[in-house]
Amino acid sequence: MTRIVRILERPIRLQGAVANAVVDFSRHTVSLVAVIAEPAGGGAPVAGVAFNSIGRFAQSGILRDRLIPRVLAARPDTLLDDAGLIDPAKVAACAMTDEKPGGHGDRAGAVAALELACWDLNAKLAGEPAYATIARHFGRTPATRVPVYAAGGYYYPSDGGVERLRAEMHGYLDAGYDAVKMKIGGASMADDLARVAAVIDVVGDGSRVAVDANGRFDTATAVGWAQALAPYGLRWYEEPGDPLDFELNAAVTAGYDGAVATGENLFSAADATNLVRYGGMRLGRDVFQMDAGLSYGLTEYVRMLAVLEDHGFDRRCAMPHGGHLINLHIVAALGLGGCESYPGVFAPFGGYSADCVLADGMISPGETPGFGLERKAGLAESIAELLG
Repeated sequence: MTRIVRILERPIRLQGAVANAVVDFSRHTVSLVAVIAEPAGGGAPVAGVAFNSIGRFAQSGILRDRLIPRVLAARPDTLLDDAGLIDPAKVAACAMTDEKPGGHGDRAGAVAALELACWDLNAKLAGEPAYATIARHFGRTPATRVPVYAAGGYYYPSDGGVERLRAEMHGYLDAGYDAVKMKIGGASMADDLARVAAVIDVVGDGSRVAVDANGRFDTATAVGWAQALAPYGLRWYEEPGDPLDFELNAAVTAGYDGAVATGENLFSAADATNLVRYGGMRLGRDVFQMDAGLSYGLTEYVRMLAVLEDHGFDRRCAMPHGGHLINLHIVAALGLGGCESYPGVFAPFGGYSADCVLADGMISPGETPGFGLERKAGLAESIAELLG
C-alpha cells in the first residue's frame, strides 16, 4: 500500500521586478510543496512536487495549520485509488475537511499545490511524464506538441520605453514563439496604444498579439478600451475588469468583435458556470484561462472543463493561465487549445525546462517522469533545499 509519510512546504520568492496594471510582483512568493510517500512494493520514498501556480502569494499558513495536518492524520487507505496509488481527488477532499463551500481565495491554491504534487508523485511511481499519467486517468490520448505563446510586455521600474519592449518581443520570436501577450492598463491609453502598435510592428500581425488588463477597468473604461483596440485585430483582449463582474464582461463582448479571454481568477466549477451563464462568452471565439494551480487542482479543473463542454464550448477554447511546466503537461494531456509561457519572467517557476523543445510556436513536454520540475534551472535547487 502506498503511504504518505511527509508533506513539506516552503515559500519561494519570485525573482525580478515586474508589474502589471494592478500588481507589483517584486514581493510575491509561491508555495512549493512536496508530498513524500513510501511505494507499495517497498524501496526508497518518492517525492511528488508541485506549486500553487503564479500570481497569488504563498499559502504557508493555510497548508501548515489546516490542510497538511488533515492529510497526515487520515487513515492511509482512505487516500488510495483502486490500484493502491495515492488518489489526488481523495487527498484534495481530505484537505478540505470542515471547510465551508465558496469563499475560495488562497485556500484554492493551497489545496491545488497538494493535489498537483500527488499527480507528480503518481507519474514518478509509474516512471512516465505527468501528461501520460493524466491522459490515461481521464481516458485521453495526449498530444506530443501544443501551441504556446510568450507572455511578457510587463511594466518595469526602469522601463526603457518602447525600444525595450520591442527588443523583448524580438527575443521571443528569435526563441521560436510566434504569438505574444503584453500588458495594458498601467499607463495612459495613448502610451499603451503606442506600446501595442510597436509590438504588432515587431510580431507582424495583430492576430498574433494579445493584451491583458489584469482586471483593472470599470465597465465604461473596459468598453472604451474595446473600442480603441478593435482596429488592431488582436488575438484577444484579456480580463478587462473584475473577474467576478460578469455583467462587465458581457458588456465588453456585446460590442467587441474580437476574442475576449478571462477566467484565471475563477477558482471553482461554480464560478465557471456563472461565467458561461452570465459573462457573455461566445462559442468559437472567446478564451477560458482557468488555472488548475489556482483552483483546487486538476480534479476541480476537469470539472470546469465539463461545465464548458456542457454549455457547448470546445475544450480547445481553454488555454490555462500560468506559463509553467505543470500547465504544459495538463494542456498536452487533456487536449486543450494551448499554453501560456513565461520565458523571461517569474523565475524560478516561469517557463520550461531545457528538454522541452520549442519550434514554430509549438512545444513538446519533456519525457522526465512527473512534471519535470527537477529539470528546471533554478527551481531544481529550490526543490533540493525543500527535500533537505
